[in-house]
Amino acid sequence: MVYTTKNKFVQILLKNILAWFASLLVIIPLLLVVLNAFKADGETLNMNLQLPKQWIFSNFSTVAEKGKLARSFVNSMLYAGIGTIITVFFASMAAYVFSRRRTKGMERLYMYVVLGMVIPVNYVTLTKTMLTLHLTNTYPGIILLYMAMQTPFTVFLIYGFVSKIPVELDEAAIIDGCSPIQLYVRIVFPMLKSAIITAGVLCFLNCWNEFMMPLYFLHSSNKWPMTLAIYNFFGQYEMKWNLICADVILTCAPVLILYLVCQKYIVGGQTAGAVKG
Repeated sequence: MVYTTKNKFVQILLKNILAWFASLLVIIPLLLVVLNAFKADGETLNMNLQLPKQWIFSNFSTVAEKGKLARSFVNSMLYAGIGTIITVFFASMAAYVFSRRRTKGMERLYMYVVLGMVIPVNYVTLTKTMLTLHLTNTYPGIILLYMAMQTPFTVFLIYGFVSKIPVELDEAAIIDGCSPIQLYVRIVFPMLKSAIITAGVLCFLNCWNEFMMPLYFLHSSNKWPMTLAIYNFFGQYEMKWNLICADVILTCAPVLILYLVCQKYIVGGQTAGAVKG
């Protein structure tokens, strides 16, 4: 009995040590960026974890002015916000149809959509398509690209939630006189609150962090999102790590706040959606 107790204690101790070590791997780089964002130019040459000799808050205003972050922030909100709203709404409708109509044709179409998560993007064909449709360097073009990239995962995620909604609710609503659109909007959509929030937050985060699509298809700096703004800023001020760290914080702050606010919906939603699907 004593041996078993000691064995469990050793296992718990090793697990805690491993958890602390994994936490440090995440916390130390984050702490490094935060501390160096408030230092003067000369203090950040070595990028250490020492506290700043003088806390300089003007680094953030300098970054916002020189990096044109205000315009880039608006662009990112526009791309990610509109892309997320449209993607989640139509993806939820598609997931509902796929879940309710279990025919061979629908199953094949569902698999075709979901394969978009693993099939790599053919940039040659995509570039020719964007040029033909005159969508390069335009706001609608980037939003459509974001929607196309996020639709497969969003459909896959919401599909698991819709499968848990009893079919009897659909039948009862149809008997009461609901049309297919009314059935979805009034009955099904409100029941997908957790799924909608989960898919919306994840879709927004992915759109906000997207780098390759704007790099290839946006040529005007006035239309750059935050990811391209920080990339350009790094090229201009590669030796001023205090400004680069401040730029990183300003870029990551919105998505970090959004994730922390909606964290309970994301964790609970992903767990619930994984039960069946």
